[in-house]
Amino acid sequence: MRRSKPRRTKPRNQRGRFQCFARGAARATGGSRAFAFAILAILIWGITGPIFHFSDTWQLVINTATTIITFLMVFLIQNTQNRDSEAMQIKLDELLRASHGCHNAVMDIENLSEEELDRIKQDYALLAQKAINDLRKGKADVGAPDVKAKAKSTTSA
Repeated sequence: MRRSKPRRTKPRNQRGRFQCFARGAARATGGSRAFAFAILAILIWGITGPIFHFSDTWQLVINTATTIITFLMVFLIQNTQNRDSEAMQIKLDELLRASHGCHNAVMDIENLSEEELDRIKQDYALLAQKAINDLRKGKADVGAPDVKAKAKSTTSA
């Protein structure tokens, strides 16, 4: 009988290596020193134009360098955005969880279908319209009314 090998998962510190690298690279490339270095590289490239008689190779150097840097930066930026988005989502979820009267179902709203999102958005838009109408009549627009109940009262009014 053949034993199947247990699936090896990467240790936590190996998964974190790319995270650390991406975070450090994003910080370094997003700083003023990186911008100054880029300006300096362009100036040096421009100054060397007459030396190389503005040849195709001279132009290819800057085109290739910027393409490679841009290609790599896309992945670093996406990684940073994904991490920041998830952190922000967790923070918002915690605020919703800790707030009395909030709809806990909203914590997982990003996983709903487009139709479900549109329906919820419409309910909130009706609630906002009711609040605007109340303000125009001199009433308060504070509180946490039930979304469906207020949306229904707006459509019937």
